[in-house]
Amino acid sequence: MLDLMRYEKLITARLLELGERMHEIDHELGEPKSADLNEQAIDLEDDEVLESLGAAAQREVSLLKLALGRIKDGSYGVCKKCEEPISEERLNAVLFAPLCKVCATGA
Repeated sequence: MLDLMRYEKLITARLLELGERMHEIDHELGEPKSADLNEQAIDLEDDEVLESLGAAAQREVSLLKLALGRIKDGSYGVCKKCEEPISEERLNAVLFAPLCKVCATGA
């Protein structure tokens, strides 16, 4: 039997961590750019990486919020496709996993 409170705490902690990361990214993106053209090119490349990391964090936040919803409605840890239990090993690795390993890999 899954310890739902434990997973809720893990998800909440991860959401806080991602929130801090997104705040740092926003801060970095808001920093003034150099007047030097070579440094501007480097800054633009850095901004692209930061924007990609921010987008990935936003996607994970959305998935984690859906997982919290599944905890509240009692469906967390149950595969949305085959309705079999999702292993604790998988949930520990991917807190927001909506599918069991078999359904996720299509095997």
